Amino acid sequence: MNILLTGGLGYIGSHTAVVLAQAGHRVVLLDNLSNSRLEVADRLAHILGQRPPTEVADVLDTVRLQLILQHHRIEAVVHFAGLKAVGESVAQPLAYFHNNVAGTVSLLRAMAHAGVRHLVFSSSATVYGQPQRLPLDESHPTGATNPYGRTKLHIEQMLQDVAASDPSWRIAVLRYFNPVGAHDSGWIGEDPNGVPNNLMPYIARVAVGRLPVLNVWGNDYPTADGTGVRDYIHVMDLAEGHRAALDHLARMAQPLDIFNLGTGSGTSVLQMVAAFEAASGQRVPYRIAPRRAGDVAACWADPSKAQRVLGWRASRTLDDMCASVWRFMQRQTQGQSGPQSVALPSAATAAVDA
Repeated sequence: MNILLTGGLGYIGSHTAVVLAQAGHRVVLLDNLSNSRLEVADRLAHILGQRPPTEVADVLDTVRLQLILQHHRIEAVVHFAGLKAVGESVAQPLAYFHNNVAGTVSLLRAMAHAGVRHLVFSSSATVYGQPQRLPLDESHPTGATNPYGRTKLHIEQMLQDVAASDPSWRIAVLRYFNPVGAHDSGWIGEDPNGVPNNLMPYIARVAVGRLPVLNVWGNDYPTADGTGVRDYIHVMDLAEGHRAALDHLARMAQPLDIFNLGTGSGTSVLQMVAAFEAASGQRVPYRIAPRRAGDVAACWADPSKAQRVLGWRASRTLDDMCASVWRFMQRQTQGQSGPQSVALPSAATAAVDA
């Protein structure tokens, strides 16, 4: 198929582009470069042997989107584009609703006008809010506790209404847990602009000396070592989940279905630090800080529905995740005179992904 990836130069989008292209699909990348770099397309060329077609555009531009869909004869869309930092969403809720919700409305309008009705949507486990039971399955009540999570939940509800209004739509909603890792080549990985909001890239930058210390937000949770526990999934496993979801669209009996993508097990912050130190051979200094408001003690997935319906299962280990990130960081620092230390903004450190 000809598949458009919105946010295709981003972290998850670029890894999914590799998996889909290697499966024989023609991928077209669309990105507004707000938290990505155009050079990612060149890095993809190192992996794939050719540079994927890339459109620099914003999902809020409905007319441009429709023209791109028609020009490339797109048959399905994987929608990654959106703002994604929980803390930033609390400070700037209107920006999040404008970009994430209005951007999806714009995309759906463009798709409808272009006659494209196959969609895979990048959602999040944040839609569940405070866990009432573990592991979290798709029937768990939703109750997002921050603006970012509420934008994802609002989009899910909007997609359900769209699917109910026109049964020709086929929509797969994928609720991610905590993506980490990088492509085995080291050419692509998670490299956010500015100070990272997620745990793994923050640990990696501390390990190479680009950041001085990791804040661990709380060590008094009711977990094995007192730190927060999350379900970390290798980004390549996640990318393969998108391929499985796209394959599933053609045989779906109903217009919309929802799937958790996770490993089904949890890892604490300190376990992740220890695993990264073992993979890299580098020390990751950290300091214990007070709990952050809204953080939960533990959260992990029940991925059995995806295993049963999509035939998908996460297979990569925590060691695989850490080793791939270290390989990516080494490639990133090749040719540099040495790691650079930067001042640590007091409100921007990360210890537990949302």
